[in-house]
Amino acid sequence: MVAVVATVAYLGLEARSVEVQCQLSSGLPSFRVVGLPDKAVGESRERVHSALAAMGLSLPPKRITVNLSPADLPKEGSHYDLPIALALLSAMGVIDREALAEQVAVGELALDGRIIPSPGVLLAALHAGASDRGLICPAGQGTEASWAGTAVLAAPDLIGLLNHFKGTQTLPPPPPGEPDPPARGPDLKQVKGQEVARRALEIAAAGGHNLLMVGPPGAGKSLMAACLPGILPPLTPGEALEVSMVASVAGTLEDGRISRARPFRSPHHSASIAALTGGGARARPGEVSLAHLGVLFLDELPEFQRAALDSLRQPLETGEVTVARANAHVTFPARVQLIAAMNPCRCGHLADPALACSRAPRCAADYQGRISGPLLDRIDLHVEVDPVAASDMALPPPVEGSADVAARVAVARARQTARLAGTGRRSNAELDGDMLETHARPDVAGQDLLTRAATAMKLSARGYTRILRVARTIADLAGADQVTRVHVAEALSYRRMAPRA
Repeated sequence: MVAVVATVAYLGLEARSVEVQCQLSSGLPSFRVVGLPDKAVGESRERVHSALAAMGLSLPPKRITVNLSPADLPKEGSHYDLPIALALLSAMGVIDREALAEQVAVGELALDGRIIPSPGVLLAALHAGASDRGLICPAGQGTEASWAGTAVLAAPDLIGLLNHFKGTQTLPPPPPGEPDPPARGPDLKQVKGQEVARRALEIAAAGGHNLLMVGPPGAGKSLMAACLPGILPPLTPGEALEVSMVASVAGTLEDGRISRARPFRSPHHSASIAALTGGGARARPGEVSLAHLGVLFLDELPEFQRAALDSLRQPLETGEVTVARANAHVTFPARVQLIAAMNPCRCGHLADPALACSRAPRCAADYQGRISGPLLDRIDLHVEVDPVAASDMALPPPVEGSADVAARVAVARARQTARLAGTGRRSNAELDGDMLETHARPDVAGQDLLTRAATAMKLSARGYTRILRVARTIADLAGADQVTRVHVAEALSYRRMAPRA
């Protein structure tokens, strides 16, 4: 007979059902794994063999065939170790087959029989719950799996799991997970001066808009970007689960802790296309997906490879990224808020004749020309950050800090949540089509100003749309139902950097 154990294959944030079928037959002793396994799955034979030997069990002198069905679905990862071992033990008659019939198993095996963590357990738990099954997983990931609300059997090692099924030992239920409190970065009270940039940061937080800060070194661009998580509203429970699913697949969800804080990712400018958008031999989420529903901060923007930056254009527009491979297309969510910072030129002191290099102002055009016009067109707010003088540093800290700004942002976001209820959208940055026409259409004076400015500034259709979105956010911060000329004028003031072709 054939022993069957259920497990899953991961395709992006989707867990697909896989049956691990094990058969012992007469013939020369062998151990084969078939069904499109990758190298990690193929090597599970050695790990399973060693784990059974550590329990005092030896493989029967028979032909052992393990099939991963469906056979045309690629199988990747080390989480197939445990289901393969359980299917083999069931075929050997060590474990009752009925005990495994209502379970989904995932986990990697160590050579001494320990069950060690593997990425994607949260997705497997959600899949098991949707199919009315329990989940067998490593003890170190029991808390992570318990968030799915399904029955979880978290085993530290293979011998403990075997004793549990035989009734000689009872594995305790995993401890319930406690959400981490929202993390807070630096306080805006640490920012001296920069009133325009602080206002732009508040608008960006209130509407989920992309922001570019341009200024000399030491002006506080990175500090203000680090302050953004402190003024953003915490994730809703549903959003926290989305973010945690991405972290689970990437293997970065530590100790099963699900955080209500929005992700803040700041990759180095040497990052490749695969690092930013995802990829690799085994497709994994990149920085733009790890920042889903949070902030992707790109410091020293022109220093990134141009091809890597341009790879972000589609995710910024669609909110998802698709990694194409010869055998599969994997889609990851990528609804991010892009915050970028850059110097005006390579030396950084374009506006100061005493410090500027001899190539100014030509060096500025060359330096800023590394960023493509279409990418700049996708950034809603462009702000020039002035240098901070020593006299400014001696001033007392601002009276208004992150808590005050966060309160206004929360009110503006609440207005957007009520307005967008049932549409699947979360903020003004996602308004488009009829919804943009309905909720962001300015009054007569505002429309006249926008029309004339669009012609003078040579705004693209995308730029025109983003002006309306920013104006809608400014109106929300002011508590206004109608977008007026004042709101449009302020939105236009943050669009001074025209995109280049």
